[in-house]
Amino acid sequence: MSKGIHTEAVDYFFDAILTLETREECYKFFEDVCTINEILSIAQRLEVAKMLKEKRTYLEIAEKTGASTATISRVNRSLIYGQDGYEVVFSRIDTE
Repeated sequence: MSKGIHTEAVDYFFDAILTLETREECYKFFEDVCTINEILSIAQRLEVAKMLKEKRTYLEIAEKTGASTATISRVNRSLIYGQDGYEVVFSRIDTE
């Protein structure tokens, strides 16, 4: 886990996220906290990760998501060498 983000402020931010109970609450909170582009960028990375997991090509992913090959490559590195955060989310979404 990256020590660079481990701060009391980030802990508080994550605790705040964990209190959200509905998609509508998430929309309200994130629209207040983030810019639209920040939200869309994070959502795009999650979609890219899902498509990489499905073994889609970079070209397919770029065409569908509008992500640059640099973004796709960065997400791919996170999937391979990261903290398995995407896998945690995917395993929980897939079981719902």
